[in-house]
Amino acid sequence: MWKISRRFSLTGRLCCFPKDPLGDVETWSESVDKVLGCKAGQIAFREFLKSEYSEENILFWLACEEYKKIKTVPEMISSANRIYSEFVHSDAPRQINIDCGTRDNITKNISQPTLTSFDSAQKLIYSLMARDCYPRFLKSDIYHGLLRRTDSR
Repeated sequence: MWKISRRFSLTGRLCCFPKDPLGDVETWSESVDKVLGCKAGQIAFREFLKSEYSEENILFWLACEEYKKIKTVPEMISSANRIYSEFVHSDAPRQINIDCGTRDNITKNISQPTLTSFDSAQKLIYSLMARDCYPRFLKSDIYHGLLRRTDSR
């Protein structure tokens, strides 16, 4: 996972990006999907969520996106248990904010996970990010700082 820190910024070209990572910053204001669909957007949004103490939302959403790509049952079981213990379990270190019915349903079925095991929780977290966090991100110093960097080129 990429990090933005005092030592690392999204300015300039990075070898892991095929094009300028900030070339799409202006499009991020169109939708949360534009932010989440871009590696640099994910990094910036994660940094913003971290500043609001809600980084677990994007980490869970990203983990679910990777989970859906799993091809083998053993890998699915292992990954499902990791996601559950990190984000869903009532004592999880990065517990996500979901209703008890959704949490109970995942808990009940975690012993036999499927590729859709986390879909309902992922939709809730996506909705929370889109409705609540994303509008604040667009007003944040992080986003406006990146916009200024792209404007000054």
